[in-house]
Amino acid sequence: MSDELDFDDDDDVVSGNEVADEADGVDDMAGNRIEGGTARGVLDYVTRAIATEPDSVVVETDDSGRGLRFRIHVAPGDMGRMIGRRGRVAQAIRTVVRVAGSRDGVDTNVDFVDD
Repeated sequence: MSDELDFDDDDDVVSGNEVADEADGVDDMAGNRIEGGTARGVLDYVTRAIATEPDSVVVETDDSGRGLRFRIHVAPGDMGRMIGRRGRVAQAIRTVVRVAGSRDGVDTNVDFVDD
């Protein structure tokens, strides 16, 4: 018997101790996740993609009793881009972040802070 590891089509180890498929529904890393990590990642990605100065985007997180509150700080020239006409861009960002937070079972609130 060789000491090499053989992989099948699903990249599961078949020699030695077999690794369970990820499709079995067991999440071994559930205890190592940051609360609202998906929502924070989505918010960070979207705001940096919209901003003309992505390095100036700062996302502050406040864990209140009811959920997570995100405060967005951007460069003064980017505030209009984040809010959009009649607040449509800001509302779209809030909706996408709320959906990403619901995936983790967290209520979210997004505020745009004018410095």
